[in-house]
Amino acid sequence: MISSFSNPQIKQIRALRQRKERDATGLFFIEGIRLVGEAVQLHAPIDTLVVAPELLSSDFARSLVEEQTQAGVRLLEVTVDVFASLSGKDGPQGLGAVLRQQWEPLEAVGLEDGLGWVALESVADPGNLGTILRTADAVGCAGVLLLGTSTDPFDPAALRASMGAIFSQRLVRASFAEFVAWKQRHRVAVVGTSGDAAHDYRAVRYQPPLVLLMGSERQGLSDEQQAACDVVVRIPMVGRSDSLNLAVATGVVLYEMFYQRLKAEG
Repeated sequence: MISSFSNPQIKQIRALRQRKERDATGLFFIEGIRLVGEAVQLHAPIDTLVVAPELLSSDFARSLVEEQTQAGVRLLEVTVDVFASLSGKDGPQGLGAVLRQQWEPLEAVGLEDGLGWVALESVADPGNLGTILRTADAVGCAGVLLLGTSTDPFDPAALRASMGAIFSQRLVRASFAEFVAWKQRHRVAVVGTSGDAAHDYRAVRYQPPLVLLMGSERQGLSDEQQAACDVVVRIPMVGRSDSLNLAVATGVVLYEMFYQRLKAEG
């Protein structure tokens, strides 16, 4: 039972709050019964389970711990206070895990059956990214392509917002130039968005699988990025706001694509 806040293993896990440490180690930390349960059920690569036995009141959680330790996953038992020092929640549930990040190279991406992929250019807000992952999972996308200087999908805020979709969605990092070259090589259809686009997003017929390209929260898609798209669509608005939240706009278009696919399949 680890009771020291300065234990080297505890210090290393606490350091995973910082992106620099996550990037250097390829690890990240999650907490909560639901999130750890999703990781187990989706066979995510768990490195270490972190458990505060005094807090672990759920039979489901205890069964997860027993199953994983029998499978050879390393277990750290800690005191309530030590677990609280790792937690970002009020009322922690006493179950956390350190996992290995999973990334794929762009060249490994193919447009198989399904709705396709979401590509995000320089997404900055981890909450937006996590919400987009969750929506992409809901409509049957394969994953998310992170282009440019994007935020970290393994940031605690992104993990919470994804509600476990971090484990079902494939992740790729690439530059915009690499994305364009990949699109041209594989003849991938790309849909972009802009408030000045000629086409209403509901007037376009989407033929999945394809890629939905969304711009950054502050700038949207540049002229160059729009030029790389096969079609650019707009979401109409009648109020004083001149733009939608990135995650909301992505969800609106994804669900139109999803609805059209369902309708085509009868």
